[in-house]
Amino acid sequence: MKKTAVLFPGQGSQYLGMGREFLEVDGAARDLMDMAEKRSGVALAKLCLDGPMEDLTRVFHLQPAITAINLICWQALTRALPDFRPAFFAGHSLGEYSALCGAGVVSSQDCLALVTRRGELMEREGAERPGGMRAVLGLTVEEVESLLEDFTGGMVVIANHNSERQVVISGDLTGLEGFSGVCSRNGAKVVPLNVSAANHSPLLAGAVEDFAAFLRNFDFNRPSVPVVFNVTAEREEDSAAIRSIMARQIATRVRWYESVNLMLREGVELFIEVGPGKVLSGLMRKIIPRGTAAACIQFDTPEGLVKVVEAVKN
Repeated sequence: MKKTAVLFPGQGSQYLGMGREFLEVDGAARDLMDMAEKRSGVALAKLCLDGPMEDLTRVFHLQPAITAINLICWQALTRALPDFRPAFFAGHSLGEYSALCGAGVVSSQDCLALVTRRGELMEREGAERPGGMRAVLGLTVEEVESLLEDFTGGMVVIANHNSERQVVISGDLTGLEGFSGVCSRNGAKVVPLNVSAANHSPLLAGAVEDFAAFLRNFDFNRPSVPVVFNVTAEREEDSAAIRSIMARQIATRVRWYESVNLMLREGVELFIEVGPGKVLSGLMRKIIPRGTAAACIQFDTPEGLVKVVEAVKN
């Protein structure tokens, strides 16, 4: 088998109808969704399949919804390839919780409880300290950092370093508007993101202590497979350190570009995006150097799973 990493998407990957094909034909998928609904207290299946999108994208709903679909897809992959053992797990922001579940750090039940509470706290902070996020396309993270050093028109930070020239900024609305103009004047394309809070910024810092306290109620195991974490772009095995990382992640930069490059340096040849949409696959096309043998494939349907199984075996 090729050296493989499993990637889980986060917010922004949702679409109406996600998970439909698995839920229609797979009893285990329906069982997992039932568990997710009990843990979250949200009618997740109806939201995933029928929406409305406005309700699905509410942070408190979206976090358990995407996580449930991620885990349904991962469950199907493990059944199709019972001997499959990836070299790494990683997840983008919210997707990191699915990665912890895949690596055996937390159970699927605890994973759903964690993301539900995370969404509740983030929604609370977003209401109290309004803000947003915007993608800056065409500038490196170093260039954006340099521009931020001289910017005084509001609160803005780098939230995600997604690829060499895709950086996401997060902050209050005044700061975002002003700094977007700075980026545009320096050759960037700036795209507002459909989010209701300034994720991965100090505006959500009020959730960190409360979530850290919540995390202490759950058992964390040593990862059975290395997990590359957003906050550090490194592996971590100590359970106390992992709890600290996951609490801080809410208000800390997602170092995705660095995380993927670590896995590439370690010789990963195949990346599998397990979950809805193709957001991460699109980023991987920008990150994986041209001319290398590494590739990324995605699935969130039984048909897509067949292609993934063939790719892993071949």
